[in-house]
Amino acid sequence: MKALFIIINAGFAEDIVEIARSCGARGATVINARGTATSDDTFLGIHVSPEKEIVLSLVEEEVAEKTVEMIEKLAGNKTSANGICFYLPVDLMTNINAKVPVTK
Repeated sequence: MKALFIIINAGFAEDIVEIARSCGARGATVINARGTATSDDTFLGIHVSPEKEIVLSLVEEEVAEKTVEMIEKLAGNKTSANGICFYLPVDLMTNINAKVPVTK
C-alpha cells in the first residue's frame, strides 16, 4: 500500500478525486490547507497560490503510479490546479474503533 498525497490549488479537489478514482482509488480524504507563499509569489515562473487542498488516499502501488502520471498530465504545474503529487510507503495500517461511553 502507498499513501498518495496530491496538493493542488483550492477548488480543484473534486476533479482530482475523480482522476484518482478513474485510476483505481476507492476513496480519498480532502484536507483544506494554506501554503506559506504570499499571494504574489512565483516559483519557476508559476504563480503560487497560498490556498491549497490536499487529497490523501491509500492505494495499491500500481494505482499510485498511474495516478501520479494522470495528475502530471491533467492537473500538473502547467495547469491552473498546479498539482504536486507524491506517494510514500505504508508499512502498517489498522482501523481504530473508538468506544464512546453512553450516558443516561
